[in-house]
Amino acid sequence: MMASPGEPPRDAARWGLELKWDGVRAISYVSPDGVRATGRRGTEVTGHYPELAGLADLLPGRQVILDGEVVAFDATGRPSFELLQRRMHVARPDRHVLREVPVRYVVFDLLFLDGHILYELPYADRRELLEALELTAGAIEAPAHLRAADAEQVVELLELTREQHLEGLVAKRLDSPYRPGRRVDHWRKVKNLHTQEVVIGGWKPGKGRRAGGVGSLLLGVYEGGRLCFVGHVGTGFTDQMLDEMAALLRPLETPTSPYDDDVPREFTRGAHWVWPRLVGEVEYASWTAERRLRAPSWRGLRDDKTPADVTRDP
Repeated sequence: MMASPGEPPRDAARWGLELKWDGVRAISYVSPDGVRATGRRGTEVTGHYPELAGLADLLPGRQVILDGEVVAFDATGRPSFELLQRRMHVARPDRHVLREVPVRYVVFDLLFLDGHILYELPYADRRELLEALELTAGAIEAPAHLRAADAEQVVELLELTREQHLEGLVAKRLDSPYRPGRRVDHWRKVKNLHTQEVVIGGWKPGKGRRAGGVGSLLLGVYEGGRLCFVGHVGTGFTDQMLDEMAALLRPLETPTSPYDDDVPREFTRGAHWVWPRLVGEVEYASWTAERRLRAPSWRGLRDDKTPADVTRDP
């Protein structure tokens, strides 16, 4: 179940509030046989995050399905998507990686408990059952949701997250059921940062020290089933990220543009087109009148998202 972009709720008493964690989604399955985990696309990620095995000790003999976010934290204690990139694509991290980039599993929903499917229970009831499991230990935590008395308090909480350089809030209506695989308006993400998922449709060679490699990525989003060009990004990369990107893009090259609209000549000149298979995320200042991203900066690949998921955030 996914949240829709939106504004802070005005009828605050009907909503629960959670921090918006800057990580990757993971569904975990706990049973007497052990723990396994899948990403948002249903792909197996158990080996990527061995820290989740701690759920077996917290829930001995239980059968539980949990929804949550895998998060890496920087030295200041803030979630860091950049750090998490160093774990997302490592199927079996060694001790060095586990020590250098530890992650935590932040649990925020309970979907199944000892033989009972909980989809139809209201969010408030699912959270009450989740908190009764007392999951906070080691690399696992289940922070309580927040409540606001009125819309003014919601805005104050959002401002607090902005001051702390956090991504924002997720507001969830207290009476909302759980709808797997759907993006719903009774879960609402209220973001401080302007971020946009993008599909990579091509790349342009770099200059100077980037000569011979990837200099910038050509970006698109789907609108009405059409892949539309929304600009390019050439900042936010490390040299290692660009080398890894080149290795991923070259097998996908195709002679023609994958975009269903006209790409300005300044971007087509010297472009290498690719099949639109890779999804990433950028931070940006605003949308231009030409429906282009203004001042985008690369945040990282999102292998937990499919290209078809990528539409323009309002």
